[in-house]
Amino acid sequence: MQGKHLFEYAVIRIVPRVEREEFLNVGVILYCKDQKFLQAVYTLDEDKLRMLAPGTDLNEVKAYLCAFELICKGGKEGGPIALLEPALRFRWLTATRSTVLQTSKVHGGFSGNAADTLQRLHAQLVL
Repeated sequence: MQGKHLFEYAVIRIVPRVEREEFLNVGVILYCKDQKFLQAVYTLDEDKLRMLAPGTDLNEVKAYLCAFELICKGGKEGGPIALLEPALRFRWLTATRSTVLQTSKVHGGFSGNAADTLQRLHAQLVL
């Protein structure tokens, strides 16, 4: 697979009521070590979220998603986790947790262009 690089990704989910285990796919995070790539892309469908869980604090959800994105980018604006190396940030972001913002299990694949793959996965799994 010349020209193809191993990547890992997870689907970003909003789980408004953890006890019900209902979720809404809102984004994808993708990490590719060889391409020095760690990025998340998301689309929050506010109408779907309101139907799934009326009363959800949309501003809080948006803040969580923004923090997720800042950690991917790295730098002090994202807090102490954002200062870690990309592989550790990816592992931290995709760790199993019981909160409003969760990720799926991590999946892998091969790609020649991580950014294009991220957009394709986002379109397939979220939009």
